[in-house]
Amino acid sequence: MANEQKSKDRSVLYVSAGIALLFVALSVILPSQMANSAKGVLSFLTTNFGWLYLISVFIFTIFIFAVALSRFGKIKLGKDDEKPEFTNFKWFTMLFGGGMGIGLVFWSIAEPMTHYMNPPVGQPGTVQAMHDALRIVFNDFGIHVWIIYAVCGLALGYFQYRKGLPCLISSAFYPILGEGIHGPIGKAIDVLAVFATMFGVATSLGLGAGQIATGIQYIWGIQATPGMTAVIIAIMTAIFTLATVSGLHKAMQAVADVKVWLSIAFMVFIFLFGGMVFILNNFTHTLGDYVQNFIGQSLWMGNVDWTEAWPVFYRAWYIAWAAFVGQFIARISRGRTIREFIIASVFLPSGFCLVWIGIYGGAAFNLDALSNGAIQAAVQSNISTALFVTLQHLPLYSITAPLAIILIIASFAGAANSATFVLSMLTSGGDQNPSKKLCGFWGIAQGTVTIMLILVGGTAAVKTLQTASIAAAFPFMLIMLVMCYSIFKALREEETDKETAEFDENVELKVSGK
Repeated sequence: MANEQKSKDRSVLYVSAGIALLFVALSVILPSQMANSAKGVLSFLTTNFGWLYLISVFIFTIFIFAVALSRFGKIKLGKDDEKPEFTNFKWFTMLFGGGMGIGLVFWSIAEPMTHYMNPPVGQPGTVQAMHDALRIVFNDFGIHVWIIYAVCGLALGYFQYRKGLPCLISSAFYPILGEGIHGPIGKAIDVLAVFATMFGVATSLGLGAGQIATGIQYIWGIQATPGMTAVIIAIMTAIFTLATVSGLHKAMQAVADVKVWLSIAFMVFIFLFGGMVFILNNFTHTLGDYVQNFIGQSLWMGNVDWTEAWPVFYRAWYIAWAAFVGQFIARISRGRTIREFIIASVFLPSGFCLVWIGIYGGAAFNLDALSNGAIQAAVQSNISTALFVTLQHLPLYSITAPLAIILIIASFAGAANSATFVLSMLTSGGDQNPSKKLCGFWGIAQGTVTIMLILVGGTAAVKTLQTASIAAAFPFMLIMLVMCYSIFKALREEETDKETAEFDENVELKVSGK
């Protein structure tokens, strides 16, 4: 089963780049038609299969914890004597940096306020609505996110580092397809992963640049024009591309460190000055609700339209990102046991996210009450300004506002350089150390695509990319369900082979003893 030889096949690179080029060209030439088509496809999927997104992620949850707690948990993502490549702290910072970026910064205040003003059930603006709003955001950014990533990461890490298969998404299906992973089906899986990853990152680049432009306009009054947004994208692209080209251990680690330490500094600052007691009381109550209602809220469809717009949308979005995040966390987790990998990759980053949301959301609710609804008004007026309006009601705004811009850039760069590195691996036949030239190509390609769409169609064109990427998550969700079976089949076969080898050894010892 081992296959250490690097493939020279570039078909995934050429096909995925061709599809991306065609999609971008059509989006530039026929922006409204492409937008309507993408929206129509996504609407059809969420309306008719929203329940499947929720059930699938729930199946992933049961599967991942069952594997972690089983006898399979002792198996290493690598050879039996292999040691971890990174220290625990560096591992954690890279786990967080590779999977959660700009979305957490953007939505940690905007989303709780949105649900507070427009709850799926109950009356808006009440204490219950506030608690429910935070619990909903916990559900959207908590354990489920990292379970999705852990499923892909487990499959890729196991088959690549224990079985010696190429660093490709298709390698996870070796127990089912055998050598067919190198054929058309395997190539199609890898192309789909590249498509979802590239457009997912391009979308985040566009939305993140838009938030930065809005922040600059709010802070310094400089108009947030498409041209200004394009310049910001170019600068961000240069940052994450150079970070990726410089190597995994150097700038990528530095970006992750800056992001984590700056994030911690912001959390401490907002916690100290945003109303400590209020935040702690609110967080404690909401955390209890989240844990107590974990299963129910995982499958809740009491308000179908709202569920499709929020939980289903988020599940699809994370599945679209699962290929690259899974590949990245597998890459940095070599030498860890399966149990160690699952526990760390699920609970450490999700715990960080819950604390982050509890502090930001709690402070926003507290400051909103003290300012007679200023945060609500900001979210209703321009959702991108929510963070900056909240900081404006805290001390040292002239310092924290520019630092918030830096945090947004670092948050995106942490995910973007991870994605660029993984795109290079996926399109180089699974090379774990892809060429700098290929890394540079994918970094520049993502930035160029986003700039073109921003200049031609504005943020509407970027949202078309986002819609298309999420629609592509539907077939990948089905692929991930099969991936769970493939993992279980491989683990069970390994255990059977081990038991057979031990039995044969015992027989030989008995025979030789006679």
